[in-house]
Amino acid sequence: MGSRGLQPLLLVLLDCWASGSAQAGATSAVTTEGFNSAEPAATTLWPALSPGPPETPRAPRPSSGPRPTPVTDVAALCVCDLSPARCDVNCCCDPDCSSMDFSVFSACSVPVVTGDRQFCSQKAALYSLNFTADPPQRVFKLVDQINPSIFCIHITNHKPALSFINPEVPDENNFDKLMKTSDGFSSTAESDISLTTKLDAPSAAKYEYGAHLQTSDSFLRFPSPLTSSLCTDDNPAAFLVNQAVKCTRRINLEQCEEIEALSMAYYSSPKILRVPNSKTEVPITVQSVVIQSLNKTLTRREDTAVLKQALAEVGDIRICSNVVLEVQYSLTYTDAGDVTKAAVSLLLGTVSSAVVPFQQKFEIRFIQQNTKPVLLSGNPGYVAGLPLAAGFRPRKGGAVTCQLVGQKVKSLLKGQGFPDYVAPFGNSQAQDVLDWVPVHFVTQASHVKDACQLPVALAVEVEWTKYGSLLNPQARIVNVTARLIASAFPETSSGSERTVLISTAVTFVDVSAPAEAGFRAQPTINAKLPFNFFFPFV
Repeated sequence: MGSRGLQPLLLVLLDCWASGSAQAGATSAVTTEGFNSAEPAATTLWPALSPGPPETPRAPRPSSGPRPTPVTDVAALCVCDLSPARCDVNCCCDPDCSSMDFSVFSACSVPVVTGDRQFCSQKAALYSLNFTADPPQRVFKLVDQINPSIFCIHITNHKPALSFINPEVPDENNFDKLMKTSDGFSSTAESDISLTTKLDAPSAAKYEYGAHLQTSDSFLRFPSPLTSSLCTDDNPAAFLVNQAVKCTRRINLEQCEEIEALSMAYYSSPKILRVPNSKTEVPITVQSVVIQSLNKTLTRREDTAVLKQALAEVGDIRICSNVVLEVQYSLTYTDAGDVTKAAVSLLLGTVSSAVVPFQQKFEIRFIQQNTKPVLLSGNPGYVAGLPLAAGFRPRKGGAVTCQLVGQKVKSLLKGQGFPDYVAPFGNSQAQDVLDWVPVHFVTQASHVKDACQLPVALAVEVEWTKYGSLLNPQARIVNVTARLIASAFPETSSGSERTVLISTAVTFVDVSAPAEAGFRAQPTINAKLPFNFFFPFV
């Protein structure tokens, strides 16, 4: 009797599961897009499971309200598109890449791009590579994904609730724009707040590490060599990223007066925004202007007025004066991420037709406000005579050995903050913790009964090696060992005095491996000749 009572209930549950599967399967239509074709893939609906004859699958029930409209078009969204107007390697969603670019990709760095994950049904763009094709091709699919979570948004009746955008208050400046975006003053369920200009606007709170420095018209340009040694002027300067680069400039000397990248005003006239998307501008102050003549002599100008390029003829040689050769930016920032001060130092020179193309040097550094810049001991390798960069980790105080005098002598030898790490190079950054060399401490003491162990000597051994090219080797520290030597002294009565000699020593040991000539095998020629190459001789 119990089995007969469960059979109708079981059939009802199975039928509900089948109808739910049919509805989920109907919404997962897949669109596959190759290079030149777009074909919808077939979708199979689950039949209803019932003991009777097979029936036509029921259509999915209409929802009781509107489905959420995706705010972002995932087909047009590409998170790996970092270079403007250039194809990024292995970025399959980059619109700047052509079919020829896709044919040399090894994989898709971002294979799936989805929209808002809080919806029960959402669009997803799938990217992959078809290596069986000749040449390899990119495969693009736009599918409907079903959110398996029970806590998802299925029906929405208030579109602005899906975002955190404050409504724009009408004033005399934006009244005309709001009149165009909205249908007059009528308010309906569908006429929601305009989200067109606010969705992609970044936060104006502060600059973050690596963010582009914005100016009143675009961004602060920092010419750099990208794909070749030639200068690329559209390279943006990044916040807190210190750089020093050299690049080659090819110009037509006849047009030197018209080239902006050679003018002094090109680097001193931009105004940097204090924070992103703000109206507060920080002008660039010209700190110094140095003139370099044809014979390499340097003369510093007393005034910092903007000079323009001048084309002249000296005999049979045409020269262009007041050409920018070096640019050094110095930006001051606060711990809140604001740019408070900007300065530039320029080196102007004279360029003749004999030195075209010529080389330019650009440098930018960031200094935190109310702090002094950290002096480097080399760039990158250490320079003889400069101090070693070191750091220590906080530690709790240990037990006092023997007497308080022993601890005082130990602190005197090691210093109040003896370092635990040493920088491998003279310009190593503090945030690169894994690159720093730990200091190995070794304590040597004599075991004598009823004696006081007092540290009397500290010997530090620094092992370094020559790193890099043989033409310009750089000093790199690979190991540091600190030996604290203690000696046994007999116990003395309170109030008595005794003189103890202490000593410290530092030794630098060169552990560079001798340079050995590399073995180069003869190149192999993998050439396959046609079968009738020697016809009719063979």
